[in-house]
Amino acid sequence: MTDTRPTKTRTAPRTRARAAARLAAVQALYQHDMEGTAVPSLLHEFHHHRLGATIEGAEYAEADVLFFDDVVRGTAARAAEIDAVIARRLPGKWPLDKLDRPMKAILRAGTFELMARADVPVAAAISEYVDVAHAFYEKREAGFVNGLLDAVAKDVRNG
Repeated sequence: MTDTRPTKTRTAPRTRARAAARLAAVQALYQHDMEGTAVPSLLHEFHHHRLGATIEGAEYAEADVLFFDDVVRGTAARAAEIDAVIARRLPGKWPLDKLDRPMKAILRAGTFELMARADVPVAAAISEYVDVAHAFYEKREAGFVNGLLDAVAKDVRNG
């Protein structure tokens, strides 16, 4: 009988491709927020000039393009709904506007994934966006992402 369970060797490239897609999605959403770049233009730019490219000596990992597209399109399309979910979980009367743009992009992408990608386990989604947060922030902010996305997951994934 053949063992058909995934092994680390078989799942590692997909995991790396999804991690790269998440980081790129956060960067695209940040650009969308900063410059108001239309989503189709963002997708084109990232497909042709960033995903898997070498820029200024930095090599960008190959990304799961379909996953990247889904996160960017879905987050942009459901922005008001996503922001309302995040706002409900912010401490006290802390408005979403007080968060800086990279943090908003991380939380928005993570919330979208928790809301719309039931195929991704909660722990995996949260862990991946905590890792993305580490690319931009210190431990404290990454902990904030962890706590907020955990609370969001309880709201949108039925506990």
